[in-house]
Amino acid sequence: MQPVRTRFAPSPTGFLHIGGARTALFNWAFARRNGGCFVLRIEDTDRERSTTESEAAVIDGLRWLEIDWDEGPLRQSERAARHREAIEALLAKGRAYRCICTREELETRKQASIAAGCKWTYDGRCRDAGHGPDRGPHTVRLRLDLDTELAWHDLVYGPSGQAAREIGDMIIRRSDGGPLYNLAVVVDDVDMAITHVIRGADHHSNTPLQLAIYRALDATPPLFAHVPLIVGGDGKKLSKRRDPVSVQQFRAEGHPVDAMRNWLVRIGWSHGDQEIFTRDEIASLFDLDAVHRASARADTAKLAFLSQHFLKTLPRETLFAELEPFLDSAAGHPVARSAALERLVDLLRERSHTLVEMASLARFFLVENLAYDEKAAQKHLRREIEPALAALHDRLAALGEWSAAGIEEAFEAVRAAHDDLPLGKLAQPVRVAITGGAVSPPIFDTLEVLGQPRSLGRIAEALHFIRHG
Repeated sequence: MQPVRTRFAPSPTGFLHIGGARTALFNWAFARRNGGCFVLRIEDTDRERSTTESEAAVIDGLRWLEIDWDEGPLRQSERAARHREAIEALLAKGRAYRCICTREELETRKQASIAAGCKWTYDGRCRDAGHGPDRGPHTVRLRLDLDTELAWHDLVYGPSGQAAREIGDMIIRRSDGGPLYNLAVVVDDVDMAITHVIRGADHHSNTPLQLAIYRALDATPPLFAHVPLIVGGDGKKLSKRRDPVSVQQFRAEGHPVDAMRNWLVRIGWSHGDQEIFTRDEIASLFDLDAVHRASARADTAKLAFLSQHFLKTLPRETLFAELEPFLDSAAGHPVARSAALERLVDLLRERSHTLVEMASLARFFLVENLAYDEKAAQKHLRREIEPALAALHDRLAALGEWSAAGIEEAFEAVRAAHDDLPLGKLAQPVRVAITGGAVSPPIFDTLEVLGQPRSLGRIAEALHFIRHG
């Protein structure tokens, strides 16, 4: 059997959309499971919209997702001579012909056909005219056998196809000499020996014409699998204005790459009841039989669940590699890694849904000048807590060994000396004093991580705030 060869062929006209990222992931996983080859091909023939910046953004997104390719990135624009060669061969064999109909003439005939209650396809006016290359501006159309069915068995949707007569002789070369998408993509897939075309369902309607081009080129078409389009959690089409759709945006929001990859592969695909997948499991378990036909919902609540799961379970080195830029951003300067910081990050695993949130919760450790959350300070740094807080400061200052156990003993002693003050009544003011807010890991652990000098300094600052405002 021919080795499996898949490809991801994005147009570099913007960011890496989550739909494109999922398509790339499906192609990559299918190739990996079958011991095949995954090709990255940049379809940059749209000169007006394609940019090197967009190409870089697409490649950056794929690399972040750890979707590696075996060949490429190849660029369609570099194959213009091959596309021209294929069109000339079709003209020479009579399988394509030149058309001198202008856009205005075609529109007039189209409207007349519609007015007569007929569906418009090209009426074949130039089909047998035998126009040569010297007839001035012209396009090139593929000559279809109008009595055939352009059918295939889709690996997701099953039996599919369309009558050639419903398509008509479509243009494969523009009047400026440039090939149209359907011609270029077929020639490239033939030359690159692509065996499986896995792409979005929005390309389903392109497949009949592409099958006709394969036949005209005397080439064996690949197997096609059209995967369902992604919709929002509300079932509506994704909107750039309403929904997050860029891989880079999700990355900036602090979702771990393992969570993002896991979320993407589960949009429209399943493997029994399994919800959590490592990269290796995706590569070994993915199959097209389990791709759903219905529109696939991008449920961000599931992404939040996955992000929290991976933040809890990632190896420390992996977590720090992803967290580091967010820590630097929260601190406003490069952060030096330390045993205390590692301990704090471990404490924050249970309380963080994203890397951004984790870095934000760690900020109190990273900076020296701390600002209080206004509401938290008004609620907890009040006159009535000043005696107990001052006593705690002195108890903590007297500790010989700075440990969570010793800190807890100091809290208990102060509570007992102040009419069995509830722990929360003392812990919350201390939490605001040392973190600036009302949320942190367990207070004894948090104080231990911050260290004795910094903890005492911040409690002293809180006492000054209570006394003087």
